[in-house]
Amino acid sequence: MTSTEPAAARIAATLGDSASVRWFRAPGRVNVVGDHTDYNEGFVLPLAIDRDCLVAARPASTVRVRSLDTAGAVDLPADGSAGPAETQPPWGRLVAAVVRELARLGRPAVGMDAIVASDVPLGAGLSSSAAFEVACATALVSLAGWEPSPRELALACRDAEESATGVPCGVMDQLASVCGHRDAALLIDCRSLDVRPVLLPEQLALLVVHSGIPRTLGASAYADRRRACEDLARTLGLTALRDATASDVAGEPLGRHVVSENARVLEAAQALAEEDLGALGRLLVESHASLRDDFEVSTPELDVLVEELLAAGALGARLTGAGFGGCVVAACESGSEQAVAAAGIARYRRRTNLAARAFVCRAVDGAAPVEAPP
Repeated sequence: MTSTEPAAARIAATLGDSASVRWFRAPGRVNVVGDHTDYNEGFVLPLAIDRDCLVAARPASTVRVRSLDTAGAVDLPADGSAGPAETQPPWGRLVAAVVRELARLGRPAVGMDAIVASDVPLGAGLSSSAAFEVACATALVSLAGWEPSPRELALACRDAEESATGVPCGVMDQLASVCGHRDAALLIDCRSLDVRPVLLPEQLALLVVHSGIPRTLGASAYADRRRACEDLARTLGLTALRDATASDVAGEPLGRHVVSENARVLEAAQALAEEDLGALGRLLVESHASLRDDFEVSTPELDVLVEELLAAGALGARLTGAGFGGCVVAACESGSEQAVAAAGIARYRRRTNLAARAFVCRAVDGAAPVEAPP
């Protein structure tokens, strides 16, 4: 997890002279339902959460970025000519890749001197890397006086992550961070990239619980799952598993998950619109079972955490993100979330000896410039 001191306070304490400094934020995300469907050109239902990556920056001749969450700093040409593979420290490869992708889109070669810190938990499946990319990109385009479309910005950040990490990722995380909508989840069609806000009922509380097991896509079987899905689609003569039917994939566990999960996303969006929390909870439970049994991306710890949150009174719970560790998201009736968290975490610790950590998340707007903190 990140530091307990808020990112804004950490940056302000480090900043010194704040003349000409501008501030920018980009939120992390939690996915209500729809995992491993984005790179299959399917549907997802995330929301931007009230945990941000913050950047304080001023114009400069090069792109200099210092992170308060990881050691070191980078200093790169503003024209995107630096290759991510040659950039050190390793986290700076994301910065180099973002600068390069934005340059390819036509961003003027305006540098920045920036300090970055994040309140998005690292390695939790809440898109800390996407928030970092989008926050840096938002600062870079604003300081350059250049404005790509939200879709262009999200795609540039997605391409940057693939280039910097070698992990083939979908676009859900970056789109959620760029296009977040206050008090709403986002129904995203990952083929057309259409984004439709779906208001969250007032009687719903969303609880995010970190299992205590960090998740790193580069060290997981994420890329293997993606390749297997693409191979299956080709075998079926389809552009993507988005186009498969249940009968097409009846004997294929990975395909079964993608087809059924796409259907669950659309049903969950309808359940939210109708304020049917019981249906939403059922869909979350079904999603976790599918990710566990068909897609095989859960862990014993995540399974126990889901079980104990349900036993503590959650309406539904599931792993969120790519799996292999990280967080669980639980749907609760408003007013019950703290009791559910306390009881579920205590029961989980008794069974696993792991200390889970929980927070209630709110849906917020996407990345943007912000006022300097007081």
